[in-house]
Amino acid sequence: MPTTRLIAGAMSGTSADGVDVALVRITGAGYEMAPTLLLHHHHPYPPALRQSIFAIRSTGNTTLFDLADLARQISLAYAAAVNESLHLQNLSPSDLTAIAAHGQTLFHSPPNTIQWLDPALIAAEVGCLVVSDFRRADCAAGGQGAPLVPFADYILFRHPSKTRILINIGGIANLTHLPPERKGSESIFASPRLIAFDTGPGNCLSDHLCRQFDPAGPGFDPDGSLALLGSCLPDLADHVLSHPYFHQPPPKSTDGPAMIQIYQSAPSHLRPFTPRCRNEEELNHRNELATAALITARALHHAITHHLPTPPDEIILSGGGTQNQAILHRLRSLFPTTPLLTTDDLGILSQSKEALAFALLAGATLDNFPSNIPSVTGATHPVVLGSLTPNPHPTNNK
Repeated sequence: MPTTRLIAGAMSGTSADGVDVALVRITGAGYEMAPTLLLHHHHPYPPALRQSIFAIRSTGNTTLFDLADLARQISLAYAAAVNESLHLQNLSPSDLTAIAAHGQTLFHSPPNTIQWLDPALIAAEVGCLVVSDFRRADCAAGGQGAPLVPFADYILFRHPSKTRILINIGGIANLTHLPPERKGSESIFASPRLIAFDTGPGNCLSDHLCRQFDPAGPGFDPDGSLALLGSCLPDLADHVLSHPYFHQPPPKSTDGPAMIQIYQSAPSHLRPFTPRCRNEEELNHRNELATAALITARALHHAITHHLPTPPDEIILSGGGTQNQAILHRLRSLFPTTPLLTTDDLGILSQSKEALAFALLAGATLDNFPSNIPSVTGATHPVVLGSLTPNPHPTNNK
């Protein structure tokens, strides 16, 4: 078993804005892996590809040709992202041990899940072994197949005396509850067990509203600036948060389209008024964005206060939602006495955390080490995650 490996973690979240790559040098194995981030790089999806992803995720309708072509375009974006990262670091594919490619989530309703990707195409385009399809082994063991990042959260952020809650705000928001570390190799499975789950929407409601309001725009609310100008619609937020998902105990996971459907199904009398001019349309848009930020923050607050055994000493944030000042403002007001940090404060670039996590998951796969956490996913037992696609260019094998 090699003691040091270079793995490119590559993932695209439900916001479908592109591929994040973390070039990670990893020493050690299992729960004692120690990563060093060499580079974080973001490769944006072309607008047409992003639109295709949202179209199939929202409607479920496509043709076999378009479905196959979508896998090709996503995979070429992944390969480009990795190749660009290697170039930026003056590295070659032969320097890589593996690429950890999560794929693009098109559907997630356990036990059924689709992370769309062609790993053989990535392996051919880069010239490197690919580890992909991380969810299915957990689903086969009776689990949700998500969340998977808590394996990395435990490696990176466990603390001997503090209870920490790691919150990642991507398209979906999820949390990991880390009680103080217990000694021993089985501590992650011991009581109190590690708990993690999807709390509900992260940025997906805000992004959806932005795409609806301005289809040719950026597709998100930069820094939450528009939401900060709006007024919340509390009755609409109350209705959304009354949905059974938010009250269901973990383990549980969800997806963006499901959260958007809950939001859209609210009765008409809870929706904004019918606008008579563009100014009123913009007012409605800002109010809905403010409400979306409130829903994200309140769902997180409800999850922490109702579904966890102990309150946190620290809350540590990561993901694109850390840029949304409206969400952060709401979280600070809901947790006035709890320190709110970002992973940057602990030396882990917040935008890189999920890609880095998949690099660690791939390291576990290569070591034949189980990396699902049954208390998190609901699986009946620990399993080794991921599928291996070999490098088709033997001369490039490391």
